[in-house]
Parts: sequence; structure tokens; C-alpha cells
Amino acid sequence: MTKYEIGGSQSLYQAGSNDQVLANKLGITDIADIDEAELVLLGKLYEDVLLNNLPLNSITVTDIKTWHRRWLGNVYEWAGDERSVNMSKGDFPFAAAGQISQLLNKFEQDCLNNYTPSIGLNNESIIEAIAVTHIEFILIHPFRDGNGRLSRFLADVMAVQAGLQPLDYTSWDQNKNEYFAAIQQGMAMNYEPMKAWVKRAIEA
Repeated sequence: MTKYEIGGSQSLYQAGSNDQVLANKLGITDIADIDEAELVLLGKLYEDVLLNNLPLNSITVTDIKTWHRRWLGNVYEWAGDERSVNMSKGDFPFAAAGQISQLLNKFEQDCLNNYTPSIGLNNESIIEAIAVTHIEFILIHPFRDGNGRLSRFLADVMAVQAGLQPLDYTSWDQNKNEYFAAIQQGMAMNYEPMKAWVKRAIEA
């Protein structure tokens, strides 16, 4: 079983991986090996952006696509591209693939333009900014893979813009069902549960 149910013509897995690893440029067939490769590459993205190239202007969808491509471009052909297949987690569907472009435009207008750059925001404001942005990004789920990790990266960029440290996501990982329930509450524009999780991650 895979982490997400994925349908459509782009549901390609690496030969020899028993449908556990997405088709990749490195020929990796073991899920632990692909996870390690992605983790190392994500660390390099963190180091470059947070330490050397922190954006001081509003973050854009183009920035996010560039980050995704820089992170996974040496691993997957589709890195940085909007997904063209529908995805769900269990019985919870993410945005339909055909709606992603439109939803990303709205996400940029409603979230990125309003909440970034996060320079000068107080704790209450940055908590709200990260919570709303995180939920809306996760619900769109714009990429074939890596959405959760990239959404955390975006949250960390926003936190550092606000003069804080990157978030500590331990509580999220230890309470995955409750965390995802908070994401689902965002469907009804109830961001309070997610704000509580962001507050814990900031203050940890």
C-alpha cells in the first residue's frame, strides 16, 4: 500500500520496487533509500534558503514550484510541476487535479500575498498566518509527492521571516490523527485547531 491512493496514467512506480517507490531518475527501488535521498536533498534546500537566500518579499507560487524542483529535480521528472492525477488520503480527497492551477492562483492571492513576507508579525499573527497557509496548501496538494514536507518548509520560511526559529514538528508527528483532523476542519474555514498545533510547534 502507498501513502496516498493515486490514480491516472502517471501512476508510475520504479521497476523492482513492488509499487513502493515512485519512478525516479536514480533507479532507487528501496523505500528507505528514497526517503534518505529526499531527506538529504531537503536539508540542502533548508540550508540554502533559510541561511543564505531567505526571501524578503512576498512568497509566490513560482517560488514554491522552484523550491520543489530544486529539492526533487534530481530525483523525479515531474518535480516542480503541478500534479495531473487525483490523490486522496484514505477516504479524504485532495483538490481535483484539474482545479489545481486555479486554486494555486487563489492561494497566492489570499494567503501568500496577505501573510508574506511575515517580517514584523507578532506571535499571534504568525501563528494564524502559518495555520491558514498550511491548511490551504495541504488541501490543494499541488504536487505528485512531497506536499507535506514542502508545506512545513514554507511554514519554516515564514517563521524565520518573522524572526523565529523553524518549527518543531514533533507534536504533529506524534499525534498524526489529531493533526490531520485539524487540516480537515480547515475545509469549513475553522482554523482554530490548526492554530493550536502551530502554537505548540513554535513554542516547543
